[in-house]
Amino acid sequence: MQRFTSLEKIKRFLISSAQLFSKKRGAAYLIGLFLLSPLAQLPNFSSPVKSPDSLATKKSSPEALPLPSPSTSERLTLDRIFASSEFNTRALPPIQWVPELSGYLTLQPSASLPEAQDIVLWTFPQMKKQVIIEAPALIPLGEKKPLSIEKFTFSRDRTKLLIYTNSQRVWRRHTRGDYWVLDLSSGLLQKIGAQAQPSSLMFAKFSPQGDQVAYVYKNNIWLEDLKTHQARQLTSDGSETIINGTSDWVYEEEFGLRDGFRWSPDGQYIAFWQFNTQNVPRFTLINYTDSLYPRLLQFPYPKVGQTNSACRLGVIKIAEGKVTWIKTPGDPRNNYIPRLKWGENSQEIIFQQLNRAQNTLRVMKAHLQTGEVKVIHTETDETWVEAVDEFFWLKKGRYFTWISEKDGWRHVYLVSKEGQEEPKLLTLGNYDVIKLLGVDEKRGWLYFMASPHQPTQRYLYRTRLKPAGRPQKLTPVSFTGTNSYQLSPDCRWAIHTYSNFDTPPTTQLIELPSHRTLAILEDNAAVKKRIDRLQRRPTEFFRVDIGEGVLLDGWCIYPPDFDPALKYPLLIHVYGEPAGVTVVDQWRGKRYLWHLFLAQQGYIIISLDNRGTPAPRGRQWRKSIYGQIGLLASQDQAAALRRLLQERPYLDASRIGVWGWSGGGSMTLNLLFRYPDLYKVGISIAPVSNQLYYDSIYQERYMGPPEKNKENYLKGSPITYAHQLQGDLLLIHGTGDDNVHFQSTAALINELIKYNKLFWLMIYPNRTHSISEGPNTTRHLYRTMTNFLLTHLPPGGRNK
Repeated sequence: MQRFTSLEKIKRFLISSAQLFSKKRGAAYLIGLFLLSPLAQLPNFSSPVKSPDSLATKKSSPEALPLPSPSTSERLTLDRIFASSEFNTRALPPIQWVPELSGYLTLQPSASLPEAQDIVLWTFPQMKKQVIIEAPALIPLGEKKPLSIEKFTFSRDRTKLLIYTNSQRVWRRHTRGDYWVLDLSSGLLQKIGAQAQPSSLMFAKFSPQGDQVAYVYKNNIWLEDLKTHQARQLTSDGSETIINGTSDWVYEEEFGLRDGFRWSPDGQYIAFWQFNTQNVPRFTLINYTDSLYPRLLQFPYPKVGQTNSACRLGVIKIAEGKVTWIKTPGDPRNNYIPRLKWGENSQEIIFQQLNRAQNTLRVMKAHLQTGEVKVIHTETDETWVEAVDEFFWLKKGRYFTWISEKDGWRHVYLVSKEGQEEPKLLTLGNYDVIKLLGVDEKRGWLYFMASPHQPTQRYLYRTRLKPAGRPQKLTPVSFTGTNSYQLSPDCRWAIHTYSNFDTPPTTQLIELPSHRTLAILEDNAAVKKRIDRLQRRPTEFFRVDIGEGVLLDGWCIYPPDFDPALKYPLLIHVYGEPAGVTVVDQWRGKRYLWHLFLAQQGYIIISLDNRGTPAPRGRQWRKSIYGQIGLLASQDQAAALRRLLQERPYLDASRIGVWGWSGGGSMTLNLLFRYPDLYKVGISIAPVSNQLYYDSIYQERYMGPPEKNKENYLKGSPITYAHQLQGDLLLIHGTGDDNVHFQSTAALINELIKYNKLFWLMIYPNRTHSISEGPNTTRHLYRTMTNFLLTHLPPGGRNK
């Protein structure tokens, strides 16, 4: 066995070798003494763009679409889609970049133990693989199997490994679990918070020095010394109403805030969020089935116009355990703090504050010792302003990147930390920066996603850091569709994933800026072969003119044996709110396959993105919906349908159906109730029937304060028009939905009964907003929907 004599050599090149450790707890193998400089990990962002020679929609008329060949004769069944793994695609396991070695770390199946994983290092461009830690090193004392790795992190000096395992779901994500630390020099594997209950720790993180781990336990922040494994409590007021280091329900749902504390770069401080949920109205979920008597689950949930949690920021000085509270201006219950970042000098924190109306966002700098704050940048809009995630420090921490729509497009700016200079525009043109992915300050480049020519697609661009540079498209024309990139911190390499509406994803490692492919990491070839054998036509992407210069993007799936001389039933898939789009040239997995299955039965399937959806079509497009959720969107959808019925004589106006989930469920109800002359059948899943029932942050962001816009809150709510129901409606909801409560559907049921309106109802006990928990739930859901359509919206072409 080799042993290293040069630490610098190890740090620079990771020439590690196998080293066998005999430990009292049993034999385990540790591969290498992993002593490297720090890793950085960027999140995986998805985005697309289009080159001039590929701007046209896929096909402009169904007559031009090629018929399936005789060899592609397979038909789908519901069980093939929802009861088998036949069409399951595979994605790349999480990676952590090691830029100084031109490589990344990831997980792979263990060569020595079944159903276990090794941690490996891939270096490029040679694509050399080296096993860093073998699975046997991760067998706890007294156990026979290694830990199942869900996430892993190395300490900055690479002497220790932190493993996350045995997790449990907290609302949307699995954020509560067990953490273990492996000491690479001794091979000792120890559990963090060993005295805590299983699966109860949250967001454990190494200190920058790697000698301590901080974590959240029972709403308090704890710190464990890795030499002594003694833990001490840094906050002591955590309770059912006081939350330290993580977030309340509504911040998690609407700001994506879960991990609520940050180490300072020098490891001397921890900044954290604290939420006081006292006086926030509690919502009650009822579990009818898991015990002899129903059990109640109550949690703070601020609905529109109701009391929010009081949110504030604290900074803990580790050596003293002292907390300094940041003197954030304004009422802590009527202002939001969605983002926090440390200054590079560890002497100040930068945070974003939104007023409750969310039309003013202020970036503030706080002094650690006094808690005093200074406003360094302000962003305002007559509609709403969103928190900014694309925050990169530049020029030794004196400037940072910022996103603004103030010129009508979503662009990147450079802002001074001192707030004494006008922000400098870094991207220029009539297009939206969909996502800022990375900054290569050394070479002077900014990398971002955009789609100047086709809002249904996503591509990688770069531009010079000098103000208002001309962007360069890096995604080759052969990748027409949706592309996503995970860039290395130095922007030299990227994990690139590509798909389009009809084609499952391919993931590859590429070199930048050339976009040269170094390795195909996952091509889903087997799934693609199965897809290619199915009866189908290429999906048509199109635009429909609804008047006054407004064009809506859409897609259409035709029956494989489509005959334009016949009339077909139309099923429209809708969403239509500011939280998402449906018209994207991207693989949609089982949702696409279900739509294809319906097309094989004889339906035409269409989806349209109305104004107000977050498509990269400029500020005016996105924010035209302000104050009129449910109104403008349904008007756009109905206008588009009328135009399509005029332009496409093969659509049967007597057989028009619509379906949607969540905001799409609300849209379905609005269309079915408000336009009964157009829509005959609807399937509404987990809808918001009354906008006043939904949470404060989301609904007030897009509708404004209820006291100033009460009329439109009611006008945009489907329950207002329930008395106009004429068609066939299937309502579906889970009673355990913590997001859009079953209360919303129950209130609508009462209203329908009041007006003697018949409808169909499917309730899923204890299922959440995704209606996915429990065996066969998804299969049952789509079978229910399918049978309803076959009965109430008969499929197949008919003579005109």
